Amino acid sequence: MAIEGADTVWVLISAALVLLMLPGLALFYGGLVQRKNVLSSMMHSFVAMGIMALEWVLIGYSLAFADGNSFVGGLGHAFLKGIDAYSVTGTIPTYAFVAFQGMFAIITPALISGAIVGRVKFKSYIAFIALWGLIVYAPVCHWVWGGGFLTGKALDFAGGTVVHITSGISSLAILTYIGKRRGFGVDPLKPHNVTLTLLGGGLLWFGWFGFNAGSALAANEIASLAFITTLIAPAAAGFVWMALEWRHFGYPTALGFATGVLAGLVAITPGAGFVSPMAAIPIGMITSFVCYKAVGLKERFGYDDSLDAFGVHGVGGIVGALLTGVFASVGGTGLLYGNPGQLLIQFQGVVVTIVYAAVGTLLIGFILNRTIGLKVSESEENIGLDKTQHGEFAYNL
Repeated sequence: MAIEGADTVWVLISAALVLLMLPGLALFYGGLVQRKNVLSSMMHSFVAMGIMALEWVLIGYSLAFADGNSFVGGLGHAFLKGIDAYSVTGTIPTYAFVAFQGMFAIITPALISGAIVGRVKFKSYIAFIALWGLIVYAPVCHWVWGGGFLTGKALDFAGGTVVHITSGISSLAILTYIGKRRGFGVDPLKPHNVTLTLLGGGLLWFGWFGFNAGSALAANEIASLAFITTLIAPAAAGFVWMALEWRHFGYPTALGFATGVLAGLVAITPGAGFVSPMAAIPIGMITSFVCYKAVGLKERFGYDDSLDAFGVHGVGGIVGALLTGVFASVGGTGLLYGNPGQLLIQFQGVVVTIVYAAVGTLLIGFILNRTIGLKVSESEENIGLDKTQHGEFAYNL
C-alpha cells in the first residue's frame, strides 16, 4: 500500500502524545507517595523511557511483531533488521509503526511501579522492567496484535489486555512477593502533594487520546470514534467515583475524581474503536464502580498495592475487556448485538493473560531476589529512596 501523509502525521503525533503520558504518570504517582520517595517514584517512569525504548528497537519489536509462532515472534526484525525508511505497514512508514508501538512497551512496565514504590532497589527495578518487557509484554503483544493465537479473535483496540491486564496483574504478583511497606496499616502513609497527581491525571487523559485514537493507525472515522469514546468513558467514570465518595464519606475528593477518570480511561482502552459513544457511558460507569470496590479490598485483605495499580489498571482492564465483548458494535459484534461467542473469547483472553502475567512476573521476581535482591533494607526504607537510591531530595527548603 502507498503511504498516506495524513495517516503518518496522525500516528507520529499520537506516538508523541503517548510518550507525554510518562511525565504525566510520573506526576500522578509522584504526588501520591511520601515526600522522601518523590524522585524515586518519578524516576521509575522516566527511566522506562530510556531502558524500554532501547530494548524495543533491539529485540522487543521483533518478539512482538516478527513472524514466529502462535506464542511469540521470532528474531527476524531484531535490531530492526529488514526495515528501512521505505518500509510500509498499512498506510504508514514501518518506522512510525515501530515508534508508536514502542510507546506502549515503554509505559506498560512503568505502570507496575505504582504498586511497589518506596521499597525496591533502583537497580532491581531496572532489571525487572527489562526482563518483564521480554518475558511478559512482548509475548502477550504478539498474541493479541502480532499474529499470535488471539490475533483477529480477541478484541483489544488499544491495549486493555496487552497493557492494563498485564501490568495490573503483574503489580499484584510482585507486591505480594516483596511484601508490604514498613508502617503499612499502622502509620498514615498519606500522599504528599495531590496537586501533582491532578496535574499528572490531566496529562494522562490528554495523552490517552493518542493512545486510543492513534491505535486506528490512520486519520479516519475509527480514530474519530476512539477519540470521542476516550472523552466520554472517563467522564462517566469520574462522575460515578465522585458520587460514591460523596455518599460514603459525605464529600467528594479531588484524588477520588482523578482516580475515577483513570479507571474510565483504562476501561475504554480495549473497546475504544469497537463501541459506540453511548456505550462508552455504561462502560465507564460500571468499571468505575467495580474499581472503587476493588481498591477497598486491599484494606480487607491486607495487601500493599501502594498506588492502586492493581485496583485500577488490573481490575479496570479486566472489566473493560469483558464489557467490550458485550457492547462491541463496530468492526465486530458483542453480546448485545447477537454474538455471545465474542464475550467468551474475551473471557478466555483475560484468563490466559492473567495466568501468564502472574507466573512470568513471579518467576522474574524470584530470580532477581535470589541474585541482586529486590527490597531495600529497613534503614534505607526509613530514610527514603530519594536519598538512599539517588543521593538527592525532591525539595531543598
